[in-house]
Amino acid sequence: MISAKINQTLKKASWIRKMFEEGAMLKAEHGAENVFDFSLGNPNVPPPDAFGECLIDRANNQRPGDHAYMPNTGYASTREAVARFVSAEQAVSLSAGDVIMTCGAAGALNVILKALLDPEDEVIVPAPYFVEYGFYAENHGGVLVTVPTAEDFTLDLDAIAGAVTGKTKVVLINSPNNPSGQVYSEESLRRLGELLSRMSEKIGRTIYLVSDEPYRKIIFDGLSVPSVFPVYPNSIMATSYSKDLSIPGERIGFLAVNPEATYRDDLLAGMALTNRTLGYVNAPAFMQRVVEPLQGACVDTGVYEAKRDLVCDGLAACGYEFVRPKGAFYLFPKSPVTDDVAFVKALQEALILTVPGRGFGAPGFFRIAFCVDDQTIEKAMPGFERVRKKFSL
Repeated sequence: MISAKINQTLKKASWIRKMFEEGAMLKAEHGAENVFDFSLGNPNVPPPDAFGECLIDRANNQRPGDHAYMPNTGYASTREAVARFVSAEQAVSLSAGDVIMTCGAAGALNVILKALLDPEDEVIVPAPYFVEYGFYAENHGGVLVTVPTAEDFTLDLDAIAGAVTGKTKVVLINSPNNPSGQVYSEESLRRLGELLSRMSEKIGRTIYLVSDEPYRKIIFDGLSVPSVFPVYPNSIMATSYSKDLSIPGERIGFLAVNPEATYRDDLLAGMALTNRTLGYVNAPAFMQRVVEPLQGACVDTGVYEAKRDLVCDGLAACGYEFVRPKGAFYLFPKSPVTDDVAFVKALQEALILTVPGRGFGAPGFFRIAFCVDDQTIEKAMPGFERVRKKFSL
């Protein structure tokens, strides 16, 4: 028998994977072309040409030791390249020593939380939030504490302040947000930094701001994503190349610690240790060498912006209510009925696969991942309209 804890976890496993797996059965029964799958945020824009060129170059020019063990934090040259780019992006001067290469953003978050959390420490996260955050906190003895956001999914600072206790260790944010596509403003981040400084002093312990940023470059309407390092010294960034280079299967990312952090040296030493002891050991060697010269490279985000407009215009014409996303590749409309699971099941009967909002800590909504072919979006619209009309009756 598997452990009781894992058995219980299986019963509340990710709604995203659940819908993805049910979609596979529907495709086998009805044909893939007749099932409209918006369940999984799997990038469908090909990687930039520069990625393929660098991949070939690195494969053709291998050196002795290229596949050997390395420092747990990653290749020094790769970390130096990342530090130069992040310094410009975050408007704070980082060195290679402030960066640890990781197995994607998920690996980075687990490394961070393992290093920070003592048993029963609390991780505050605004809802809606990425479904795996609860598991990540639980992995390391932490407790996820969710707080609401405003109606447009922007930060509710009063709710965050009200959730802080003597056990609070981390506030975890994600901008652009999965599933809402919202981008937190520079002003709201500045006020959040001020709040965490006050609350850290009040409870007598450091509260860390952890910013999960894998969608940072997937941004629309000429906007930019404000940086967390300038607004709060005790901040840590986690990200990956999965979305901006369209390589989620390669599991390559990094974490960066604010060089102004109070316990910077201890944080970096602790995370170098947890990167090893969690079993990652180090980020994939080959991918580190491939992404090193590709800092700042990104897929054509205009493709995703056009898909956003296509799905938003279509659903608006069907009468759905939603906040237009500013980034990422998700839409988070209101369910026409309170029971979002019932509504998602009705969509599934119409061969449309989405994910109920309660999986993201926000009942009454549902998520659409629009990183799909335009034809899938267009052909799904009659089904979206039929199901909504059925429930409105």
